[in-house]
Amino acid sequence: MKKMLVRILCLVFGVALFLGSELHAQTVTLKFVETSDVHGAIFPYDFINDQASATSLAQVHAYVQREKRKDQEVILLDGGDLLQGQPVVYYYNFEKPDAPHIMAEVLNYMRYEAGTVGNHDVEAGHPVYDKFVDELNFPWLAANAVDTETGDPYFPPYTVLKKRGVRIAILGLITPRIPHWLPEKIWEGMEFQDMVETAKKWVRIIQEQEGPDLLIGLFHAGVDYTYGGVTAETPRNENASRLVAEQVPGFDIVFVGHDHVGWNLVVQNLKQEDIYILGPRSGAVNVAVATIEMSFDEATHSWKKNIIGELVDMKNVAPDSAFMDTFSYALKEVKEYVSQPIGTFTQTISTRDALFGNSAFVDLIHKIQLELSGADISFAAPLSFDASIEKGTVYVRDMFKLYRYENFLYTMDMTGQEIKDMLEYSCKRWFNRMNDANDHLLNFQRDENGNLVKSARYDSYQLSARSYNFDSAAGINYTVDVSKPSGESVTIHSMSDGTAFDLNRTYAVAINSYRGNGGGGHLTRGAKIPKSELSNRVMNSTEKDLRYFMMKWIEEQEVVTPEPLGNWKIIPEDWWKAAKARDYNLLFSD
Repeated sequence: MKKMLVRILCLVFGVALFLGSELHAQTVTLKFVETSDVHGAIFPYDFINDQASATSLAQVHAYVQREKRKDQEVILLDGGDLLQGQPVVYYYNFEKPDAPHIMAEVLNYMRYEAGTVGNHDVEAGHPVYDKFVDELNFPWLAANAVDTETGDPYFPPYTVLKKRGVRIAILGLITPRIPHWLPEKIWEGMEFQDMVETAKKWVRIIQEQEGPDLLIGLFHAGVDYTYGGVTAETPRNENASRLVAEQVPGFDIVFVGHDHVGWNLVVQNLKQEDIYILGPRSGAVNVAVATIEMSFDEATHSWKKNIIGELVDMKNVAPDSAFMDTFSYALKEVKEYVSQPIGTFTQTISTRDALFGNSAFVDLIHKIQLELSGADISFAAPLSFDASIEKGTVYVRDMFKLYRYENFLYTMDMTGQEIKDMLEYSCKRWFNRMNDANDHLLNFQRDENGNLVKSARYDSYQLSARSYNFDSAAGINYTVDVSKPSGESVTIHSMSDGTAFDLNRTYAVAINSYRGNGGGGHLTRGAKIPKSELSNRVMNSTEKDLRYFMMKWIEEQEVVTPEPLGNWKIIPEDWWKAAKARDYNLLFSD
């Protein structure tokens, strides 16, 4: 009996040794698939424009299912900004908040294994994202979003996956600029720390406690750390993903998001090791894919890695039929929601006009903001580069064209001098200083040779700043002289009611919460108001997003005639007219 037991134990031990050696002897293929900045693109349908769209998570699911049928381990990741964009997520955020969130249901169905929180996810507010976290079947990461009470991360900092003997650690980081964009009540209880410093801390912890074979960065932050005129040394850099990859050894791959650019490049870290940086564009247009061949080296008792990165387009992938059937209820329900009529416009309005001066589109926003707030002056910008609302019946869906983001409306105290300085700052980013009528009106981005740069994002020439930074004002009459240098181009002639405008007087100003919290630098760098003082300037704030109140305003009006207020213009007018026609063709060749 004793001999039999010894034989059994030897047999079991031998099998275990054999299986262990086989586990490490094999070559393992891992395929990481990252989505990011999906912005509610669940279905191949654009709720805002009431038409089919070329890409969505339905296509991503079809692609992933196909890849899972191959001899490889497929790991599906998301880089954030899920909860803002298409009306389907707005509906489940705010119109049907007690139901299971459709985005959580979809991500669980698709079997995501990790995600990172995005700034537009935080924008939805604590009730939305706290509930969303609880509904997910996988960890939603953000190591540098720190709970101010405990000092620990508010969200899980990292997760570890095990695939065919390979230990994979995934560290999540979020852009730390959220306090510069969003009201504090939205992110109350959190501090957003520097990405590089946080990565140094957690990479050390992960390596000591987890001993991973692969370390993956999953960051909701862009790659160009100079964006916005900052440098690599700027604390809490908005787009520090490349800085982390280069300055914090240990990563094999850094997946990125936030900037919507689409990245597939290799950089070197401080140890001269190659680090892959991969990131998709927005709206599930493509996915970032890293295929890794892992071979275990018995001599060194470590894994050898061969990594191939690529961006895979989704436009030619057919939507998964089972996916569409499973979530057809939400597609139908939200279609009905956005198809509700709310009023009538007697004129068509377009953000194209708003790029070149006074426009009916932005002035409608001004008019609503002034009436809602009772302020003296309003600031607003075209939040979409190319959007229009046709005359006739206006539907709920059109509100997402009129106002793209879930901003609140602030009423703030500003002096006349600060108002002028803010306009100067806006115009500097918006308009080129013209020498004659043959110059460009708009401030186009140029390469090192002075040539205009094409934008892959919009398939047109790239402006130096995004259109949502082109703030105009209502309530005052002013001119912008594009022949004059920055700081001297804006002349405020009077209040729009004919009374005098006083640089030394304090005015009540209607402004959105993104701008009011310092977004774009208009108040901090332009008006030179210290960031720490901004919250003290806020006299009042809406409790719901501005789009909600715009919808209610149009419902009350029933019939709206949008028209330019005519309170400002660009001079010299003959230069403006010539340059406007030329630049319009560069941006909108159709």
